[in-house]
Amino acid sequence: MMSRKQKRVVRYVKEGSLLKLKSYLRKHSDLDVNFSQGKKLRSPLHLACSSGDDAVLRLLLKHGADGLQKDRKGNTPLHVAANRALKHGKRAYEDLVVPLRKRFPDAMNASNNQGVTPQDLLQWMRDEPAVGMTNQSKGDPEKDWLEKLMGACEDEFFETFGTYDGDDFLPVDDDEEDFGDWADRIRKEYYDRKYADAQRMAASCSSSKKKCKKERGEEQSYKQLHEKLQKEHEEYLARALRKEEEIGMVKKRRYDERCAATFQVDSSASTIKLSFNDIPWPAPQGTVQEMVNVMLYGVDRKDVQVFRKLLRRQQALWHPDKFAQRCGTKLEEKDKQRILDTVTALSQELNRLAQSLRA
Repeated sequence: MMSRKQKRVVRYVKEGSLLKLKSYLRKHSDLDVNFSQGKKLRSPLHLACSSGDDAVLRLLLKHGADGLQKDRKGNTPLHVAANRALKHGKRAYEDLVVPLRKRFPDAMNASNNQGVTPQDLLQWMRDEPAVGMTNQSKGDPEKDWLEKLMGACEDEFFETFGTYDGDDFLPVDDDEEDFGDWADRIRKEYYDRKYADAQRMAASCSSSKKKCKKERGEEQSYKQLHEKLQKEHEEYLARALRKEEEIGMVKKRRYDERCAATFQVDSSASTIKLSFNDIPWPAPQGTVQEMVNVMLYGVDRKDVQVFRKLLRRQQALWHPDKFAQRCGTKLEEKDKQRILDTVTALSQELNRLAQSLRA
């Protein structure tokens, strides 16, 4: 059974959402993209080849996708890419087959369960134009027969190597539609319905004034519905902003509490070793910028005096030399360099902010 992360990857690949997939894989750098899904046991690379999305294919290759992985029928991604090239021609060949062939040359001779290799499929593709040309000078009956025969062969190849069953397209995400998405969808439906009603009203007003009056009343009710939806959407955004502020305050409070517990005065006498996760990072899984935002949360940056005071306190706390004096002997050896590098990066970002105040 696929994990939630794997389902998210499959969804982005099927949708062709390159930017979302790139961001997600960057965030979850430890995620292995060589997993199988559906009854056909196809990997994300199989799916990218099937949809003809060369950008997603190259991104998956960059993150270690295996071009020799086989599905239930023994097909590698190169089998799927070759089948698509048979159907769509040179463009599909250059977009899909070429990068796979270059990265995994051994895949060209990998046989599936029927003993067919991608090389066999591509050879058939090269031979197809020649067959069409040799028959241009022959009689129409024989030409028609050859075209039907080639069409039947093509259908057989696609049925065997390139098709997907309905059960391959399983739901891949447990996320439900939130209030913002719902409001946007309802608003769009409202405008579409309003436009259609306006068209009908324009056509019927000339024959029935009474009917026009009724439909104008309906238009008024649609306007009221729109105002109601707009109000609900604004309330939702306000709640989301309050929630974001609460989360920011909680993160800042936890950060201050962890700093007090870790960097207390008598901590030098402690013999407990500190790993990377024991350091009170403001945002343990975040970037340096996200960590600095937590450190300085809740302070009005327009109040330069107050902001500078908090900034100096954080500069002293994360100064590399002072940090080494407080905790250098207690750091676990396997995490020591990573910890010191992160402390240096934090200190540099805080110094940059301090210099911007002087400018």
